[in-house]
Amino acid sequence: MHIVAIIQARMGSTRLPGKVLMDLAGKSMLERVIQRCRRAVWLDEVIIATTHKAADNDVVALCAARNWPWFRGSEDDVLDRYYQAAQGSKADIVVRITADCPLIEPEIIDRCVQELMDNPGTDYASNCLSPRTFPRGLDVEVFTFAALERAWREDNNPDWREHVTVFIERHPEIFQSRAVVNDVDYSHLRWCVDTLEDLDLVRRIYEACHQEDFSWREVLAVLGENPHWLEINRSVMQKEVM
Repeated sequence: MHIVAIIQARMGSTRLPGKVLMDLAGKSMLERVIQRCRRAVWLDEVIIATTHKAADNDVVALCAARNWPWFRGSEDDVLDRYYQAAQGSKADIVVRITADCPLIEPEIIDRCVQELMDNPGTDYASNCLSPRTFPRGLDVEVFTFAALERAWREDNNPDWREHVTVFIERHPEIFQSRAVVNDVDYSHLRWCVDTLEDLDLVRRIYEACHQEDFSWREVLAVLGENPHWLEINRSVMQKEVM
């Protein structure tokens, strides 16, 4: 089984344009995400999926400079971008990661992949499904290429296609899904980066951890020592999928 993580990354964020290449402890946020993903045991390949827009030439330039595999596709039809990238890499299993999650956890990536692999017939496994128990920003979605291909072929909703897996999630009669849950509920924590407030928090976490290979449990410990940091982005609202 060829297991491929596809990291979607573009410069055109509405709330924080250019965030994926912003500095995070001396490296771009995108590079931080890639480094953390590559620590996952189950992954055979990590690909960056960006768009054809001129603004994303900088993303491609960084990929070329670092010798990272990359793919360019539609800006709005992210489902098609994933399908084309997965098809080109001959993926059997796809792991969806977004480039605005610089605390993404390799242990959780492996756990989600393992959940799908250990349960024959499973099409989709994720810690994003209800009940959500992990901090937002550790989101991992794992699905078979067959499920991705069917969603790509049958999903006619442009709003859903922008978010890749909505068709899969909302058709339980077609796709068998499994939720990956933690024994403690940390869903109130926000570790993704959509705003300057989010970026401020994540920069503080990186500075406090000192090394690159820290785990999400170490982040919890840092926040336990600095509980006032949680106020930095507490008011930031997550965009909802219609």
